[in-house]
Amino acid sequence: MENLMIPSTSKPPVIIPTKLENLSEFSHTQTKLTFPNTKKTNNPKTTDNHLNYLSRKGRLTEAITALDSIAQSGSQVRPNTFINLLQACIDFGSLDLGRKLHARMHLVKESDPFVETKLVSMYAKCGSFVDARKVFDNRNEKNLYTWSAMIAACSRELRWKEVVQLFFLMMKDVVLPDEFLFPKILQACANCEDVRTGRLLHSLVIRLGMVCFRRVSNSVLAVYAKCGKLSSARRFFENMDERDRVTWNSMILAYCLKGKNDEAYRLFNGMWEEGIEPCIVTWNILINSYNQLGQCDVAMGLMKEMKSSRISPDVFTWTSMISGLAQNGRRWQASYLFKEMLLAGIKPNGVTITSAVSACASLRVLKMGLEIHSVAFKMGIIDNVLVGNSLIDMYAKCGELEAARQVFDKIEEKDVYTWNSMVAGYCHTGYCGKAYELFMKMRESDVKPNVITWNTMISGYIQNGDEDRAMDLFQQMEHDGKIRRNTASWNALIAGYVQLRAIDKAFGVFRQMQLCSTSPNSVTILSILPGCANLIASKKVKEIHGCILRRNLEFVLSISNSLIDTYAKSGNILYSRIIFDALSIRDIISWNSIIGGYVLHGCSDAALDLFNQMRMLGLKPNRGTFLSIILAHGIAKMVDEGKHIFSSISGNYEIIPAIEHYSAMIDLYGRSGWLVEAMEFIEDMPIEADSSVWTSLLTASRIHKDIALAVLAGERLLDLEPGNIVVNQLMFQIYALCGKLDDSSKVRKLEKENTLRRSLGHSWIEVRNTVHTFVTGDQSKPCSNLLYSWVQSIAREVNIDHHGGFFIEEEEKEETGGVHSEKLALAFALIASPSSPQSIRIVKNTRMCWNCHLTAKFISLKFGCEIYLSDSKCFHHFKNGQCSCGDYW
Repeated sequence: MENLMIPSTSKPPVIIPTKLENLSEFSHTQTKLTFPNTKKTNNPKTTDNHLNYLSRKGRLTEAITALDSIAQSGSQVRPNTFINLLQACIDFGSLDLGRKLHARMHLVKESDPFVETKLVSMYAKCGSFVDARKVFDNRNEKNLYTWSAMIAACSRELRWKEVVQLFFLMMKDVVLPDEFLFPKILQACANCEDVRTGRLLHSLVIRLGMVCFRRVSNSVLAVYAKCGKLSSARRFFENMDERDRVTWNSMILAYCLKGKNDEAYRLFNGMWEEGIEPCIVTWNILINSYNQLGQCDVAMGLMKEMKSSRISPDVFTWTSMISGLAQNGRRWQASYLFKEMLLAGIKPNGVTITSAVSACASLRVLKMGLEIHSVAFKMGIIDNVLVGNSLIDMYAKCGELEAARQVFDKIEEKDVYTWNSMVAGYCHTGYCGKAYELFMKMRESDVKPNVITWNTMISGYIQNGDEDRAMDLFQQMEHDGKIRRNTASWNALIAGYVQLRAIDKAFGVFRQMQLCSTSPNSVTILSILPGCANLIASKKVKEIHGCILRRNLEFVLSISNSLIDTYAKSGNILYSRIIFDALSIRDIISWNSIIGGYVLHGCSDAALDLFNQMRMLGLKPNRGTFLSIILAHGIAKMVDEGKHIFSSISGNYEIIPAIEHYSAMIDLYGRSGWLVEAMEFIEDMPIEADSSVWTSLLTASRIHKDIALAVLAGERLLDLEPGNIVVNQLMFQIYALCGKLDDSSKVRKLEKENTLRRSLGHSWIEVRNTVHTFVTGDQSKPCSNLLYSWVQSIAREVNIDHHGGFFIEEEEKEETGGVHSEKLALAFALIASPSSPQSIRIVKNTRMCWNCHLTAKFISLKFGCEIYLSDSKCFHHFKNGQCSCGDYW
């Protein structure tokens, strides 16, 4: 390396095209244009001056004509004159005239490397990189300026790897970079993250004594910074004799790229201390980094501090803030900031528009989206693909499919995201037929469907109930579409089947997915777990949990939270607590899941204890927390404490109570028998009571045998849900109890509805890995005689309390409708097991009646087993003759 030197031997000039009509092809034989002999001009100085004049004025066509005249006279032009003509082609972007000049290069008096270098620059800067490379490659000898021109051309085209390759070829040709070329080569190393070549260049810079050139030193630092080599970057930074804004910006960027914003901010302060005032680039680096880490408030504070330092935020600053807010779920703030930006007189760019439109799409705010569309139209960037794609998405999510299609049709150069946005728009709004038509057009276009397109179509069909069509597409994508399925393809089917409540099919796909060597991810787990949140899927939950542990997904907080919730709903609150206690980090969802689980199981003390722990840790409760805590106070019959919590929702936490909180308050009053207070609470509600509120009141009046209040609550329910079979049946029973079964039209209608459409009880139980279904009064099963005989023998032992004749139940009495389904399921579980099972898990579609509830309590005591039964209203855990619901359901 020490013996490297720049050669000075002259070589023949660059080869000239042999044909005017084919100027992009070059020959290795130099051929001159020939003209008839004419009288020679004896004033070359005048000729050069004239050509220089034409080049300055941009009259290049006249210059070409003048060159032809010179050729006819047998004269030549000076190299500098020809260079000026080529520069004029660059200035006016005239590639065609540049080619014509190239064809007349033989008119230059003597071979000049600067002319050939300028020719490379002309082709590169006029948009013909290929021709520039051909001219360069056809040079037998290349000097520093030729290499510099070609490297600059590659840099302009962002061909960073080619720049690095040219550097090694240059070294092989024994030509060393100078202080102007080193920064370009180092920039290429930084942008393609070639730190190895960067280190080589660093050593070369030291050997050549070029560290003293600040621009070179800054470029070396930038390589280490952008390649993530923080220790090397910091060491080089500390050893620099002089540091300017570019130096500090590179170092701050290095830490920001690694997410070490605190250290970046310390450097930012150090910059001030060294007497170098941060420029707008410095501020933007920090603001953008904090936004990317989700620390939007810090970024906003920096923006305000920036203004106080008399530096006006530019379009990049505003765009960074708007994009950061939108991506971190603060979409309203993003949209307001966009308006503030316009008021500040800052012209948005395509990225700004895209971010603002995306925020409107997520918020489903059509009016604001239309305003931003108008701004984009006035700016003339409506045909920008990024802007167009975001507008399509916004209109589709706002239900304006015609507007979305208009934007789609106006985009001339559609990319795959354009097609996918429109296809997704149709699918999400249920127009799968139109989506399929567009999908087929896409397959015939130049832009072929990718895996996202196929997944969108699969998801669209299954989410809209057409599982057969979804499965057809799932099978076709690899065979016909030649697209390899990814994890999202399987996830689309799993999520769809869970939504359709086809949990067995979802599990079939989940298992097949793993057999096909496709690893489930977080989305897979979060899609399938909710489908297992019931008592007969407890084994499935454990299977998924095993998969989570094998895939090391237990550290994903959202998955742990979902497991806590699912285990609780499948009857394993102990497992929920074990997972909760093992969490190193807990968010509000973690606390809500475990508190809600304990409330579901009737464990009010544990729920309230966790709530107190949560508050001691300084975690702010949300709506979900308060709902569970009010219910917990109701279970514990702590009315005054529950009232205090309810008042603190708006008083202390500035949260407006929702309808579910009012319904929980009726449950709180009802469990303690405070029916008058419950009715007064409803009358004082600032919002209109809905079905959930009146249902809670009806439950309270039924449990406490208040027939007048039951009539009132029932009639309100009847007004709100006149077609509800269960409500009709309950009201018919209520009228019967209070002696109102007269000839009124309302009662006759209820009697007719009650006769024609009765709610039939169904129960499901899993025994030996098989789910069995039982229907009230059904005697078609082979073992029916045995089951009915067992139920009758148990009934003789149970001390049946008919609740004082106060019968208001969703199912008919067993004397008329037959044995209820949950009794048959209990009988099957106990008869099918050789010994008494430790636990029995049943799911029922209607509310348990009083008789069945007493029977379940008796069985749990007699056989020493735990019975978990989830009906349409309550979760029951029977143990030792008691129920977790406290006989209130």
